[in-house]
Amino acid sequence: MAILVHRYDSPDRFVAGTVGQPGERTFFLQAREGNRMTSVVVEKQQVSVLAEHLERVLDEVLRRSSGEAPVPPPAAVTSDTEPLDAPITEEFRVGTMTIAWDPSVDKIVIELFSNVEAEESEDPESEASETGEVEADEVFVVKITPSYARDFVARATALISAGRPACPFCLQPMDASGHICPRANGYRRPLF
Repeated sequence: MAILVHRYDSPDRFVAGTVGQPGERTFFLQAREGNRMTSVVVEKQQVSVLAEHLERVLDEVLRRSSGEAPVPPPAAVTSDTEPLDAPITEEFRVGTMTIAWDPSVDKIVIELFSNVEAEESEDPESEASETGEVEADEVFVVKITPSYARDFVARATALISAGRPACPFCLQPMDASGHICPRANGYRRPLF
């Protein structure tokens, strides 16, 4: 089966962004190179995990190179605060993600695979499961510099924290109208 590959070796822009109001947001990862653009849908947790693992990979590259690798310190604020580029057309929903360091070009390689549901008739001992390959119809491959990765992490962190406020009692997200707190045995109680 042929896999459709969306490859960006030197993107002009690679960002995480959302569409919609907090509590009803759809999260996207979007890359643009020239007039070509790809947008994929991800879960909020996937954006969080991607940002966390990018930080870990960059810190490990810096540690293993004894400070020789071109990895800047973590960024506190992102330089890209613009919204996602329009039109936002979903190519696919991300299932599996991989992150790697390519020392030949000093870039982070991010691979995002489409979410493919396994068929029931599929043999669990198939060749793909033996080799450890990810089965997907499409893959989104982006190579970014360490400084761009740090900026991506800063934007993703700000994006995640810009959601609904947490309940001070149960720490679950609250809607504007409040919520039924499990710590109050299902009763609504005033916050203050």
